[in-house]
Amino acid sequence: MSSISGKNSLDWAAFAQRLHPVDVIDEPVLIKKRSRDFFWYSPILNTQLKKCFGDLVALPKSPDELAHCLREAYHADVPVVIRGGGTGNYGQAVPVDGGLILDMTQMADILEIGEGFVRVQAGALMKDINAALLATCQEMAMFPSTKDIATIGGFVAGGSVGIGSLATGALREAGNLMALSAMSVEASPTERQFTGPDVMKIHHAWGLNGVITEVTLRTVPTRDWIAAMVTFGDYETAYSTAYTLATSEQISPKLVSVVDARIVDYFPRLKGHVRAEKDLVVSYVPREDLPAFTKIAESSGGVVDLAMDDAAREAKSIPHAFEFCYNHTTLQVLKSDRSATYQQIGVPVASDAGAIARLREGLGDEVWTHHEFYRLNGEVVSIDLPIIWYSTPERLQALNALYESHGFAVYDAHSNLVERGGLHSADYSHLAWKKRMDPKGLLNSAKSVAWPIVKDLSPEDIEAKSVEAQA
Repeated sequence: MSSISGKNSLDWAAFAQRLHPVDVIDEPVLIKKRSRDFFWYSPILNTQLKKCFGDLVALPKSPDELAHCLREAYHADVPVVIRGGGTGNYGQAVPVDGGLILDMTQMADILEIGEGFVRVQAGALMKDINAALLATCQEMAMFPSTKDIATIGGFVAGGSVGIGSLATGALREAGNLMALSAMSVEASPTERQFTGPDVMKIHHAWGLNGVITEVTLRTVPTRDWIAAMVTFGDYETAYSTAYTLATSEQISPKLVSVVDARIVDYFPRLKGHVRAEKDLVVSYVPREDLPAFTKIAESSGGVVDLAMDDAAREAKSIPHAFEFCYNHTTLQVLKSDRSATYQQIGVPVASDAGAIARLREGLGDEVWTHHEFYRLNGEVVSIDLPIIWYSTPERLQALNALYESHGFAVYDAHSNLVERGGLHSADYSHLAWKKRMDPKGLLNSAKSVAWPIVKDLSPEDIEAKSVEAQA
């Protein structure tokens, strides 16, 4: 069996035999399918990554089977990429160097549920975690819009915020990610546990510095959530009202999103249910808070077109409200027109609706804004995940520059390097732990621009660079 990736000369049939009794996939078509995530949201990443494939897929069912795979990869110098549900947007799960894809979806047990926490294996789907928690009158503190197919390990390795982050903060906020375990790639793979602040040594490193095996997450009491959709005649008013809803002490929403009317036109399953050609605010609000929510919305000229629990939603054949927020909004547009793409923009002052309006004047018909609110260090902040009608890389850079000229931060969604997105710089703590957990640099190393620079240093010397950077 020759290399599918074309990037090595290993006898892959023999290597597959060495992984026995672990289940493997060696069919090229299936391997290529598992070599993809949602990087095609970006035309730039699509060009760079569409021909990047792994050579073999392994599906370990237990920590022992996982350790066996990592031991064999270490001895054979095989590059390794970890895969969950494959819902990442930046090519995190794409094997740029070829090699072994570790599909973690068979390690999906829910291990323990207690008051205020749940402990699960990394391959557990978030929809299954929430279903199990419901029996104890609890729910996940947050989840991404892709929760039906996304694994918790993938969310911890590559995610930041989601539905619920307005109430409980980003995933990295203290107490949300309580503990995790990760396995090393060595001659004798070791599973280490990280608790409290130490979880940040592994969190959001794209699987560069250890294979996450277990996660312990904060849970919150479940509530009778109402999905509310409010329409407005202009975006500035919609945004201003959304900020009021997100920060009001009278209500406790776990989601508030603002969507440009032109994007809403790409939501066919909302047609006839919300007013046409209107800007939209999507929210989840506790049932008991609905009167106060409605009062705030209507006082600004909004119309509450929908306010429904799950039973009412199902009766109307309307998708979950979370399918109209975060990156699901981008997906709704891409289903109809692949010439669209998106970007990730930090809003400097979340309360300044006027700044949003002034920016939109310069963006014109080429960029359609879409904002999400969440908490960071206790404060409500805002991000823009706009629809961009793509033409060239140069034009995209010009649009990025326009955002920056208005004081908005651009977190590049069109790079598959961990330092080019939300981090904006190397995380030397992550890289130091990569050196400890992955001394040969076999784990997803192509996704770090800084790793080749520090790979020959000791973990302590790598960590010292973090101190230097802060000085």
